[in-house]
Amino acid sequence: MPSSTTPALFTPLKLGHHVLKHRIVMAPLTRMRASPAGVPSEFTPEYYAQRATEGGLLITEATGISPDAGAYAGAPSIYSNEQIEEWKKTTEAVHKVGGVIFLQIWHLGRASYSFNLRNGGPLVSASDIAIEGASYFGPPYEKPRALTVDEIKSVVDDFAQAAKNAIAAGFDGVEIHAANGYLVDQFICSSSNKRTDHYGGSIENRARFPLEVVEAVSKAIGAEKTAVRFSPWAGLHGTYDDTPLETWSHLTRALETNHPNLAYLHFIEPRSSHLADAPVEPVEGETVLTLDPLRAIWSGPFISAGGYTYDPQTAYDRAETSPNNLVAVGRAFIANPDLVERYRNHWKLTPYNRDTFYSPGPVGYVDCPYYNAADSK
Repeated sequence: MPSSTTPALFTPLKLGHHVLKHRIVMAPLTRMRASPAGVPSEFTPEYYAQRATEGGLLITEATGISPDAGAYAGAPSIYSNEQIEEWKKTTEAVHKVGGVIFLQIWHLGRASYSFNLRNGGPLVSASDIAIEGASYFGPPYEKPRALTVDEIKSVVDDFAQAAKNAIAAGFDGVEIHAANGYLVDQFICSSSNKRTDHYGGSIENRARFPLEVVEAVSKAIGAEKTAVRFSPWAGLHGTYDDTPLETWSHLTRALETNHPNLAYLHFIEPRSSHLADAPVEPVEGETVLTLDPLRAIWSGPFISAGGYTYDPQTAYDRAETSPNNLVAVGRAFIANPDLVERYRNHWKLTPYNRDTFYSPGPVGYVDCPYYNAADSK
Protein backbone atom coordinates (compact mmCIF):
# COMPACT_ATOMS: atom_id res chain seq x y z
CA MET A 1 0.00 0.00 0.00
CA PRO A 2 1.19 3.59 -0.67
CA SER A 3 2.69 5.38 2.31
CA SER A 4 1.08 8.47 3.72
CA THR A 5 3.85 10.61 2.27
CA THR A 6 4.25 9.09 -1.21
CA PRO A 7 1.45 9.58 -3.74
CA ALA A 8 0.20 6.30 -5.19
CA LEU A 9 1.16 7.59 -8.64
CA PHE A 10 4.81 7.24 -7.61
CA THR A 11 4.67 3.90 -5.81
CA PRO A 12 5.80 0.57 -7.33
CA LEU A 13 3.48 -1.77 -9.22
CA LYS A 14 4.24 -5.22 -10.63
CA LEU A 15 3.51 -5.50 -14.35
CA GLY A 16 4.32 -8.81 -16.01
CA HIS A 17 7.95 -9.64 -15.23
CA HIS A 18 8.70 -6.06 -14.18
CA VAL A 19 8.25 -3.92 -11.10
CA LEU A 20 7.51 -0.40 -12.25
CA LYS A 21 8.66 2.49 -10.08
CA HIS A 22 5.79 4.78 -11.00
CA ARG A 23 2.41 4.56 -12.74
CA ILE A 24 2.75 7.10 -15.55
CA VAL A 25 2.77 5.39 -18.94
CA MET A 26 3.63 6.84 -22.32
CA ALA A 27 0.57 6.13 -24.47
CA PRO A 28 0.91 4.74 -28.01
CA LEU A 29 1.29 7.70 -30.37
CA THR A 30 1.41 7.50 -34.15
CA ARG A 31 4.15 9.88 -35.34
CA MET A 32 4.61 9.01 -39.06
CA ARG A 33 8.43 9.07 -39.04
CA ALA A 34 9.14 5.61 -40.49
CA SER A 35 10.49 4.94 -43.99
CA PRO A 36 8.26 3.82 -46.89
CA ALA A 37 9.40 0.26 -46.03
CA GLY A 38 8.06 0.60 -42.48
CA VAL A 39 11.52 0.90 -40.93
CA PRO A 40 11.72 3.16 -37.85
CA SER A 41 13.40 6.54 -38.29
CA GLU A 42 17.01 7.16 -37.33
CA PHE A 43 15.59 9.48 -34.66
CA THR A 44 13.24 6.88 -33.14
CA PRO A 45 15.72 5.49 -30.55
CA GLU A 46 16.42 9.00 -29.28
CA TYR A 47 12.70 9.86 -29.19
CA TYR A 48 11.80 6.93 -26.95
CA ALA A 49 14.97 7.13 -24.83
CA GLN A 50 14.25 10.80 -24.08
CA ARG A 51 10.88 9.78 -22.61
CA ALA A 52 12.11 6.68 -20.79
CA THR A 53 12.58 6.59 -17.03
CA GLU A 54 13.96 3.94 -14.73
CA GLY A 55 11.07 1.60 -14.01
CA GLY A 56 8.68 3.45 -16.32
CA LEU A 57 6.55 1.91 -19.07
CA LEU A 58 6.51 3.18 -22.66
CA ILE A 59 4.10 1.86 -25.31
CA THR A 60 5.17 2.42 -28.89
CA GLU A 61 3.17 3.73 -31.79
CA ALA A 62 0.95 1.25 -33.63
CA THR A 63 3.13 -1.11 -35.67
CA GLY A 64 2.05 -3.26 -38.63
CA ILE A 65 2.08 -7.04 -38.24
CA SER A 66 2.39 -8.00 -41.92
CA PRO A 67 2.50 -6.57 -45.48
CA ASP A 68 -1.24 -7.31 -45.65
CA ALA A 69 -2.13 -5.47 -42.44
CA GLY A 70 -2.29 -2.04 -44.04
CA ALA A 71 -0.55 1.11 -42.91
CA TYR A 72 -0.46 4.86 -43.19
CA ALA A 73 2.49 6.55 -44.88
CA GLY A 74 5.23 6.80 -42.26
CA ALA A 75 3.88 4.12 -39.91
CA PRO A 76 6.37 1.41 -38.87
CA SER A 77 6.03 -2.38 -39.06
CA ILE A 78 7.64 -5.45 -37.47
CA TYR A 79 7.56 -8.21 -40.11
CA SER A 80 10.89 -7.81 -41.96
CA ASN A 81 14.43 -8.44 -40.77
CA GLU A 82 15.33 -4.83 -41.52
CA GLN A 83 12.48 -3.56 -39.34
CA ILE A 84 13.42 -5.91 -36.50
CA GLU A 85 17.07 -4.89 -36.62
CA GLU A 86 16.23 -1.18 -36.60
CA TRP A 87 13.78 -1.58 -33.69
CA LYS A 88 16.62 -3.14 -31.68
CA LYS A 89 18.27 0.27 -31.51
CA THR A 90 15.18 1.66 -29.78
CA THR A 91 14.82 -1.14 -27.22
CA GLU A 92 18.51 -0.94 -26.40
CA ALA A 93 18.29 2.83 -25.90
CA VAL A 94 15.28 2.54 -23.59
CA HIS A 95 16.75 -0.34 -21.58
CA LYS A 96 19.97 1.62 -21.09
CA VAL A 97 17.89 4.17 -19.16
CA GLY A 98 16.17 1.39 -17.20
CA GLY A 99 12.82 1.72 -18.94
CA VAL A 100 10.28 -0.92 -19.96
CA ILE A 101 8.92 -0.81 -23.52
CA PHE A 102 6.03 -2.68 -25.15
CA LEU A 103 5.38 -2.68 -28.90
CA GLN A 104 1.78 -2.04 -29.97
CA ILE A 105 0.93 -4.46 -32.81
CA TRP A 106 -1.71 -3.53 -35.37
CA HIS A 107 -3.87 -4.59 -38.30
CA LEU A 108 -5.85 -1.72 -39.81
CA GLY A 109 -8.50 -3.75 -41.63
CA ARG A 110 -10.88 -1.45 -43.50
CA ALA A 111 -9.17 1.67 -42.07
CA SER A 112 -6.28 1.34 -44.53
CA TYR A 113 -6.10 1.66 -48.34
CA SER A 114 -5.58 -0.99 -50.96
CA PHE A 115 -2.49 0.80 -52.33
CA ASN A 116 -0.80 0.30 -48.94
CA LEU A 117 -1.23 -3.48 -49.06
CA ARG A 118 0.97 -6.12 -50.63
CA ASN A 119 -0.02 -6.52 -54.30
CA GLY A 120 -2.54 -3.71 -53.97
CA GLY A 121 -5.09 -5.29 -51.73
CA PRO A 122 -7.85 -6.11 -51.22
CA LEU A 123 -8.93 -4.40 -48.01
CA VAL A 124 -10.47 -6.78 -45.48
CA SER A 125 -12.64 -6.45 -42.42
CA ALA A 126 -15.17 -8.39 -40.36
CA SER A 127 -17.86 -7.51 -42.95
CA ASP A 128 -18.03 -5.80 -46.34
CA ILE A 129 -18.97 -2.40 -44.87
CA ALA A 130 -16.97 0.72 -45.70
CA ILE A 131 -16.20 3.47 -43.23
CA GLU A 132 -18.40 6.48 -43.84
CA GLY A 133 -17.05 10.02 -43.94
CA ALA A 134 -13.66 11.57 -44.64
CA SER A 135 -10.34 9.93 -43.85
CA TYR A 136 -7.70 11.51 -41.62
CA PHE A 137 -4.71 10.40 -43.68
CA GLY A 138 -5.69 9.95 -47.31
CA PRO A 139 -8.42 9.55 -49.94
CA PRO A 140 -11.97 8.35 -49.19
CA TYR A 141 -12.28 4.97 -47.51
CA GLU A 142 -12.78 1.92 -49.70
CA LYS A 143 -15.27 -0.90 -49.30
CA PRO A 144 -13.56 -3.98 -47.83
CA ARG A 145 -14.46 -7.61 -48.26
CA ALA A 146 -15.19 -9.89 -45.32
CA LEU A 147 -12.38 -12.15 -44.21
CA THR A 148 -12.98 -15.86 -44.69
CA VAL A 149 -12.60 -18.15 -41.68
CA ASP A 150 -9.30 -19.47 -43.06
CA GLU A 151 -8.06 -15.90 -43.53
CA ILE A 152 -9.04 -15.06 -39.95
CA LYS A 153 -6.85 -17.92 -38.76
CA SER A 154 -4.01 -16.56 -40.91
CA VAL A 155 -4.34 -13.09 -39.36
CA VAL A 156 -4.25 -14.63 -35.88
CA ASP A 157 -0.99 -16.32 -36.89
CA ASP A 158 0.33 -12.97 -38.15
CA PHE A 159 -0.29 -11.40 -34.74
CA ALA A 160 1.57 -14.26 -33.04
CA GLN A 161 4.51 -13.97 -35.43
CA ALA A 162 4.67 -10.19 -34.97
CA ALA A 163 4.81 -10.76 -31.21
CA LYS A 164 7.74 -13.16 -31.66
CA ASN A 165 9.45 -10.58 -33.87
CA ALA A 166 8.95 -7.94 -31.20
CA ILE A 167 10.64 -10.09 -28.59
CA ALA A 168 13.47 -10.76 -31.06
CA ALA A 169 13.84 -6.98 -31.38
CA GLY A 170 14.24 -6.67 -27.62
CA PHE A 171 10.80 -5.47 -26.59
CA ASP A 172 9.58 -6.42 -23.12
CA GLY A 173 6.16 -7.32 -24.49
CA VAL A 174 3.44 -6.39 -26.95
CA GLU A 175 0.14 -4.57 -26.72
CA ILE A 176 -2.50 -5.95 -29.11
CA HIS A 177 -4.30 -2.98 -30.66
CA ALA A 178 -7.97 -3.90 -30.26
CA ALA A 179 -9.21 -0.31 -30.13
CA ASN A 180 -10.08 2.76 -32.21
CA GLY A 181 -11.85 1.06 -35.09
CA TYR A 182 -9.00 -1.07 -36.45
CA LEU A 183 -9.42 -4.72 -37.44
CA VAL A 184 -9.80 -6.33 -34.01
CA ASP A 185 -12.24 -3.60 -32.96
CA GLN A 186 -14.11 -4.05 -36.27
CA PHE A 187 -14.90 -7.62 -35.18
CA ILE A 188 -15.95 -6.53 -31.69
CA CYS A 189 -18.35 -3.73 -32.66
CA SER A 190 -21.90 -4.40 -33.82
CA SER A 191 -21.80 -1.53 -36.34
CA SER A 192 -18.95 -3.08 -38.35
CA ASN A 193 -19.55 -6.80 -37.78
CA LYS A 194 -22.66 -8.15 -39.52
CA ARG A 195 -21.35 -11.70 -39.96
CA THR A 196 -23.69 -14.65 -39.64
CA ASP A 197 -21.06 -17.28 -38.81
CA HIS A 198 -19.49 -17.99 -35.40
CA TYR A 199 -17.48 -14.73 -35.62
CA GLY A 200 -20.57 -12.51 -35.74
CA GLY A 201 -23.95 -11.84 -34.19
CA SER A 202 -23.83 -12.41 -30.43
CA ILE A 203 -21.37 -10.74 -28.08
CA GLU A 204 -19.70 -14.11 -27.56
CA ASN A 205 -19.20 -14.55 -31.29
CA ARG A 206 -17.95 -11.01 -31.89
CA ALA A 207 -15.47 -11.49 -29.05
CA ARG A 208 -14.13 -14.71 -30.56
CA PHE A 209 -11.50 -13.14 -32.87
CA PRO A 210 -9.91 -10.84 -30.25
CA LEU A 211 -9.80 -13.69 -27.75
CA GLU A 212 -8.17 -15.96 -30.34
CA VAL A 213 -5.54 -13.28 -30.98
CA VAL A 214 -4.80 -13.00 -27.26
CA GLU A 215 -4.58 -16.78 -26.96
CA ALA A 216 -2.17 -17.06 -29.89
CA VAL A 217 0.06 -14.18 -28.78
CA SER A 218 0.23 -15.31 -25.16
CA LYS A 219 1.17 -18.84 -26.30
CA ALA A 220 3.83 -17.40 -28.59
CA ILE A 221 5.60 -15.13 -26.09
CA GLY A 222 3.98 -15.71 -22.67
CA ALA A 223 1.00 -14.12 -20.99
CA GLU A 224 3.21 -11.85 -18.86
CA LYS A 225 4.49 -10.22 -22.06
CA THR A 226 1.04 -9.83 -23.62
CA ALA A 227 -1.36 -6.90 -23.21
CA VAL A 228 -4.48 -5.57 -24.95
CA ARG A 229 -5.90 -2.11 -25.64
CA PHE A 230 -9.69 -1.55 -25.89
CA SER A 231 -11.91 1.50 -26.56
CA PRO A 232 -15.54 0.70 -25.62
CA TRP A 233 -16.86 4.18 -26.37
CA ALA A 234 -14.37 5.67 -28.85
CA GLY A 235 -16.52 5.50 -32.00
CA LEU A 236 -13.52 5.96 -34.30
CA HIS A 237 -13.56 4.80 -37.94
CA GLY A 238 -17.28 4.18 -37.79
CA THR A 239 -17.14 1.55 -35.05
CA TYR A 240 -19.92 1.66 -32.48
CA ASP A 241 -21.45 -1.05 -30.36
CA ASP A 242 -25.09 -1.39 -29.37
CA THR A 243 -24.22 -2.59 -25.84
CA PRO A 244 -20.68 -1.43 -25.04
CA LEU A 245 -20.69 -2.13 -21.33
CA GLU A 246 -22.02 -5.65 -21.83
CA THR A 247 -19.65 -6.35 -24.73
CA TRP A 248 -16.43 -5.23 -23.03
CA SER A 249 -17.52 -6.73 -19.71
CA HIS A 250 -17.74 -10.07 -21.49
CA LEU A 251 -14.27 -9.59 -23.00
CA THR A 252 -12.79 -8.54 -19.66
CA ARG A 253 -14.38 -11.47 -17.81
CA ALA A 254 -13.10 -13.90 -20.43
CA LEU A 255 -9.57 -12.52 -20.06
CA GLU A 256 -9.79 -12.54 -16.27
CA THR A 257 -10.87 -16.19 -16.37
CA ASN A 258 -8.58 -17.52 -19.08
CA HIS A 259 -5.60 -15.14 -19.06
CA PRO A 260 -5.32 -13.58 -15.58
CA ASN A 261 -1.55 -13.25 -15.94
CA LEU A 262 -1.59 -10.85 -18.88
CA ALA A 263 0.78 -7.92 -18.38
CA TYR A 264 -2.13 -5.46 -18.36
CA LEU A 265 -5.39 -4.37 -19.94
CA HIS A 266 -5.47 -0.86 -21.39
CA PHE A 267 -8.77 1.00 -21.81
CA ILE A 268 -9.50 4.40 -23.31
CA GLU A 269 -11.67 6.48 -21.00
CA PRO A 270 -15.18 7.45 -22.12
CA ARG A 271 -15.59 11.05 -23.19
CA SER A 272 -12.00 11.39 -24.38
CA SER A 273 -11.05 12.60 -27.84
CA HIS A 274 -7.67 12.76 -29.56
CA LEU A 275 -9.02 15.64 -31.65
CA ALA A 276 -10.07 17.86 -28.72
CA ASP A 277 -7.71 20.12 -26.80
CA ALA A 278 -9.92 20.30 -23.71
CA PRO A 279 -11.92 17.73 -21.72
CA VAL A 280 -15.15 16.62 -23.40
CA GLU A 281 -17.91 17.68 -21.02
CA PRO A 282 -21.13 15.64 -20.71
CA VAL A 283 -24.35 17.10 -22.01
CA GLU A 284 -26.87 17.96 -19.30
CA GLY A 285 -28.96 14.90 -18.52
CA GLU A 286 -26.57 12.55 -20.30
CA THR A 287 -25.53 9.33 -18.56
CA VAL A 288 -21.98 9.69 -17.25
CA LEU A 289 -19.98 6.75 -18.55
CA THR A 290 -17.16 5.17 -16.58
CA LEU A 291 -14.60 2.39 -16.81
CA ASP A 292 -15.23 1.43 -13.16
CA PRO A 293 -17.33 -1.69 -13.96
CA LEU A 294 -14.43 -2.99 -16.06
CA ARG A 295 -11.88 -2.10 -13.38
CA ALA A 296 -13.95 -4.18 -10.96
CA ILE A 297 -13.71 -7.26 -13.21
CA TRP A 298 -9.98 -7.18 -14.02
CA SER A 299 -7.67 -8.01 -11.11
CA GLY A 300 -4.35 -7.28 -12.84
CA PRO A 301 -2.69 -4.01 -13.87
CA PHE A 302 -5.24 -1.70 -15.51
CA ILE A 303 -4.11 1.22 -17.67
CA SER A 304 -6.56 4.00 -18.47
CA ALA A 305 -5.92 6.66 -21.10
CA GLY A 306 -7.77 9.84 -21.99
CA GLY A 307 -7.99 13.20 -20.25
CA TYR A 308 -4.82 13.01 -18.18
CA THR A 309 -3.03 15.40 -20.55
CA TYR A 310 -5.12 18.37 -19.46
CA ASP A 311 -4.63 18.23 -15.69
CA PRO A 312 -1.94 16.15 -13.97
CA GLN A 313 -4.02 16.11 -10.79
CA THR A 314 -6.44 13.71 -12.50
CA ALA A 315 -3.57 11.22 -12.79
CA TYR A 316 -2.83 11.56 -9.08
CA ASP A 317 -6.51 11.11 -8.24
CA ARG A 318 -6.91 8.02 -10.41
CA ALA A 319 -3.91 6.29 -8.86
CA GLU A 320 -5.21 7.05 -5.35
CA THR A 321 -8.71 5.72 -6.00
CA SER A 322 -7.79 2.65 -8.09
CA PRO A 323 -5.01 0.55 -6.51
CA ASN A 324 -3.94 -1.34 -9.65
CA ASN A 325 -4.41 1.57 -12.09
CA LEU A 326 -1.74 3.17 -14.24
CA VAL A 327 -2.43 6.26 -16.35
CA ALA A 328 -1.35 6.67 -19.96
CA VAL A 329 -0.49 10.16 -21.18
CA GLY A 330 -0.16 10.96 -24.88
CA ARG A 331 0.01 14.47 -26.30
CA ALA A 332 1.67 15.99 -23.23
CA PHE A 333 4.39 13.31 -23.47
CA ILE A 334 5.16 14.44 -27.02
CA ALA A 335 5.96 17.98 -25.93
CA ASN A 336 7.50 17.07 -22.56
CA PRO A 337 10.17 14.35 -22.73
CA ASP A 338 10.66 14.77 -18.95
CA LEU A 339 6.92 14.51 -18.28
CA VAL A 340 7.32 12.08 -15.36
CA GLU A 341 9.51 14.56 -13.46
CA ARG A 342 7.17 17.41 -14.33
CA TYR A 343 4.26 15.45 -12.86
CA ARG A 344 6.33 14.45 -9.83
CA ASN A 345 7.37 18.04 -9.08
CA HIS A 346 4.23 19.78 -10.33
CA TRP A 347 6.24 21.69 -12.90
CA LYS A 348 4.55 23.56 -15.72
CA LEU A 349 3.99 21.59 -18.94
CA THR A 350 5.14 22.77 -22.36
CA PRO A 351 2.12 23.03 -24.72
CA TYR A 352 2.07 20.53 -27.57
CA ASN A 353 2.01 21.53 -31.24
CA ARG A 354 -0.37 19.57 -33.47
CA ASP A 355 1.43 20.80 -36.60
CA THR A 356 4.38 18.50 -35.85
CA PHE A 357 2.47 15.40 -34.70
CA TYR A 358 2.73 13.71 -38.11
CA SER A 359 5.41 15.75 -39.88
CA PRO A 360 8.68 14.09 -40.96
CA GLY A 361 12.07 14.71 -39.38
CA PRO A 362 13.30 15.71 -35.92
CA VAL A 363 11.25 18.88 -35.41
CA GLY A 364 8.59 18.29 -32.78
CA TYR A 365 10.02 14.82 -32.29
CA VAL A 366 13.42 14.89 -30.57
CA ASP A 367 13.87 18.66 -30.09
CA CYS A 368 11.22 19.25 -27.41
CA PRO A 369 12.56 21.15 -24.39
CA TYR A 370 13.23 19.78 -20.92
CA TYR A 371 12.01 21.75 -17.93
CA ASN A 372 13.78 25.02 -17.23
CA ALA A 373 12.72 26.82 -14.06
CA ALA A 374 13.52 30.20 -15.61
CA ASP A 375 11.01 29.56 -18.41
CA SER A 376 8.15 28.95 -16.01
CA LYS A 377 8.36 32.25 -14.16
